[in-house]
Amino acid sequence: METFNQLIQSAQPVLVDFYADWCGPCKAMDPVIKAVAGVLSGKARVVRVNIDTNQTASRNYQITAVPTLMLFRNGKVLWRHPGLLDKVSILKVVEQHLV
Repeated sequence: METFNQLIQSAQPVLVDFYADWCGPCKAMDPVIKAVAGVLSGKARVVRVNIDTNQTASRNYQITAVPTLMLFRNGKVLWRHPGLLDKVSILKVVEQHLV
């Protein structure tokens, strides 16, 4: 199984949705993240990270609000956004970072 650190080392952009099962706004973002993943299939990875079960990654990236979206490439943070965001805005950010 791939670790979080291995996952974000990809040369392909990796969009990470830090969420929690108990978080209402996170549940609202679920269909948006799924739609983004469908559009970006083959171009970028989209993963969801539960902050309660992956506390190390949450702590390492100082996730203090959920949902928080982060975009990584080669282990570097390219973008970060706490809170809700629509599909078009997320796609615009990610597409700017596609090779």
